[in-house]
Amino acid sequence: MHAALITGTETVELVDFPDPTPAPTGVVVDIAFCGICGTDIHAYQSGRPYNPAICGHEWSGTLSAVGGEVTNLSEGDRVVVAVAPSCGQCTACRRGQADRCQVSFMSAVGRDELAPPHGGFAPRVAVAAGRVVRTDSGLTDLQAAQVEPITVAFHAVRTSALRLGDIAVIQGGGPIGLATMQWVRAAGAGRVIVIEPSPQRRELALVLGAHHAVTPGEEADALIAELTHGLGADIVYECVGRPFAVQSAVDLARRGGSMCLIGLAEGDAPISPGTWLVKEIAVTSSLAYLHEEFEMAMGMIADGRVRVEPLHTSTVGLSGFEAALADLASGTSEQVKVLVDPNA
Repeated sequence: MHAALITGTETVELVDFPDPTPAPTGVVVDIAFCGICGTDIHAYQSGRPYNPAICGHEWSGTLSAVGGEVTNLSEGDRVVVAVAPSCGQCTACRRGQADRCQVSFMSAVGRDELAPPHGGFAPRVAVAAGRVVRTDSGLTDLQAAQVEPITVAFHAVRTSALRLGDIAVIQGGGPIGLATMQWVRAAGAGRVIVIEPSPQRRELALVLGAHHAVTPGEEADALIAELTHGLGADIVYECVGRPFAVQSAVDLARRGGSMCLIGLAEGDAPISPGTWLVKEIAVTSSLAYLHEEFEMAMGMIADGRVRVEPLHTSTVGLSGFEAALADLASGTSEQVKVLVDPNA
C-alpha cells in the first residue's frame, strides 16, 4: 500500500507501507476522500519537518476492521476523522477544563499513542477508535470529506466573541474562510464582509451568503468605514494564514472590538502593540475543535444551514497529489477545496 507524504521543500514521495491492522482499541478506515489542508500546503512550501501522521488529516471513509476492545463501532460504519474525546483523567480534565484535555490535544496534532505513520493520503489508515465519529446519515461521502475543516471553523466561531447583529469581517476566502463566513451568518451576524483578492473566491463568497466580498486594501477599508460610520468592524476573523494578515485584522477592528485568529501563519508576525493596546482589542485563537462538535457541525451541514458542496472544486488521485499541491501553493490557483481519492 502506498501513502503520499510531504518529505521536503516541494517534495512528495509515495512511500510503501504494509496494510494496517487495528490495535485492540483501534480501527482501520478505508479512505473515501482526503482533503488537502492549508497546513499541507505550508509544509510543501517550507520543507520544515512535517509529522507524517497529519499529512492528510481531513478524511472520511468506512471501517474495514475494528479492534477487539472496541464496542461502539462496527465494520461497515461510515466515519469521519475527529479528535479524541476528553479523557477525564489528565490535569486539565481534573480541574474542570475538559475543553483543554491533553489527550484530545495530542490526538489533534497526531502525537497520540496510536498515531499512524502516515495520514489519509492512502487507501487505508489505522487510528484510535476515539479518533472517529460516525458520519451523519444525511451526508454524502464528498460532504463527509469536508467535515474536518468545517468543524475547525465551527469551533472558532463558537468560541469567538461574536454577538447577534455584529458587523463581521473574514480575511481570506479559502476553504476555512468561506466555512467561517457561513458559521458567522448562522450565528447571527448582522453584516458579513469577506476580503479576498481572487475574483472567483469573492464570487463564491457571495453565492454562499456573504453580504459583501471585496479586495484587500482601499476597497475593503472604504466599505468597512462606510458600514461602521468609520468605527471599524465589531469582529475580524483572520483566515489568511500569513504573518502580515495578523496586524491587518486588528487594523480593521473597531476600538473595543475583537479578532479571532484561525489561519496558521508560518513564522513570526509583525504587529504594532500600541494599536492593540489603544484599541483594547480582545483576541481569541482557535487551533482545532472538540470531539462533540463534529456531530453538531454535521447536523447543520445535513439540514442545509451550511453548504460544503460549492467549496469542492476538484478531485485528484495519489498520482495527481503533488501537482495539486504545487498549484495550490502557487498563489494563483483557482481551486478552493481539492480532495484526494487515494483509490483512483
